Amino acid sequence: MSRFAGKCVVVTGGASGFGQAMSTKFGEAGASVVVADLNGEGAKEVAAELPDALPFQLDVSSEKGNRSLMEATVEAYGKIDVFCANAGVPHRAKMMMRQEVEEFDSMWAINVRSIFLAAKYCVPHMPEGSSIINTSSIGAKRPRPGLAAYYAAKGAVVTLTKAMAIELAPKIRVNAVCPVSAPTGFDMNAVGSQNLSPEAEAGVIAGIPLGRRATPEDVADSVFFLASSEAKFLTGVCLDVDGGRAI
Repeated sequence: MSRFAGKCVVVTGGASGFGQAMSTKFGEAGASVVVADLNGEGAKEVAAELPDALPFQLDVSSEKGNRSLMEATVEAYGKIDVFCANAGVPHRAKMMMRQEVEEFDSMWAINVRSIFLAAKYCVPHMPEGSSIINTSSIGAKRPRPGLAAYYAAKGAVVTLTKAMAIELAPKIRVNAVCPVSAPTGFDMNAVGSQNLSPEAEAGVIAGIPLGRRATPEDVADSVFFLASSEAKFLTGVCLDVDGGRAI
């Protein structure tokens, strides 16, 4: 499949989880993929599996890092057709009153500031018809106890997506995905274990009408759709990829 042949796609957080699935999906569709991740070695490993890919070590909260990412991308491929602002991380689950101010600030820097910086430096290199897809969370719309700072940041991503869509139209479309949790590094960051306990897993699934958690491929498929010509009249959309959890 070569639907994205001749296109350059940048994926932040592209070395694992949702981002790795996005990198793979676009690479298999013929795109030149820039795999940007804080884990530089992981980015190299993912890029090595793709037909045409450039790994890039990136701290998404760094202005200098974002500027350098765009410069390296344009030097290699001349333009940016799709930017997947996917990188993000939750804090360790705890009630809001037990959180430190520094932890709250870090959630904003990694999950929100990063998207502003990405847009600031990638938009000048995006031709007409390009698109940006941000990764939010279904918790931005239906939060649960224990991740207040993370959900607040992801709620800001929803609003920022809509504001960007208004400001960048009609040249560039801007949309977002709002996934339910998946068995990725999210669990390790939020609960300190690679896998939820059977009881916790059952509790999460009980709230999802389709009866399972998301997979990275579920999210990548939705991002691929939003970047495709089939979504050419969609902008400002924040698509729930949640198996019905938000109903």
